[in-house]
Amino acid sequence: MEMGMRGDCLHNMASQKWLEMIQKAEKKCIIEDGTNVYCTLTMMLSEYLHTSGKQKVHYQFSPAEEMVEEYNWETGVLIRRAWRKKNTFGGEGQWDVEIGDPETRFLNLNQVGIKESSSAPFVSRRITKTSLEWRIRNLPYPLSVYTVKAEPESKCITVRTTNKKYFKKLAVPDLERAGLLPEQDKIQFTHKHNTLIITYQKPPEVYGLEKKVLQELKKIKPCKEGDMQCNPS
Repeated sequence: MEMGMRGDCLHNMASQKWLEMIQKAEKKCIIEDGTNVYCTLTMMLSEYLHTSGKQKVHYQFSPAEEMVEEYNWETGVLIRRAWRKKNTFGGEGQWDVEIGDPETRFLNLNQVGIKESSSAPFVSRRITKTSLEWRIRNLPYPLSVYTVKAEPESKCITVRTTNKKYFKKLAVPDLERAGLLPEQDKIQFTHKHNTLIITYQKPPEVYGLEKKVLQELKKIKPCKEGDMQCNPS
């Protein structure tokens, strides 16, 4: 009983912290429905939730930290999230993509951009209505070679191959924000087209937190059509 109460307390504290970050951030939003663009002063929209376009949101948490998100308004699902922090010299850092395909990386050698190898394995993350998903591309080995394991102590999921050719730790920020640890029985994985696809069944706590954030955002009334002078709140 005590363990259950402690777990509920941690879940509530973590969820509230994320929700408060969203509430307090300085925000701007652009809504695209294919023909028109709408912009809110602080955040999301309410009456345009049914459109088939995209909503792009910019959050400024502090002078040194920002985040951008992109939603599909037909499904209400987050399709991209990226973070950026100031570097040690105060300049703009690189975008760190949490959800969606990673940014193309370039090696800066004497100011000449050299693209990193496209054959190296790379991870992209997706979110669906029912699951969290990772796709690790450029892995040619058969399914039997992979081991995917929940690591509650490290708050991550590990991927390794029996031939010792690949190892990766996958962070699960969605669970951390909900105060949860990864569980083995929620993991499934398959392999096709040189891609390892890992899915994690979305816990009710994560779904509930997503719903709370969307409800918070829908309180904001959008600007009028054509009003692009969007100043942050």
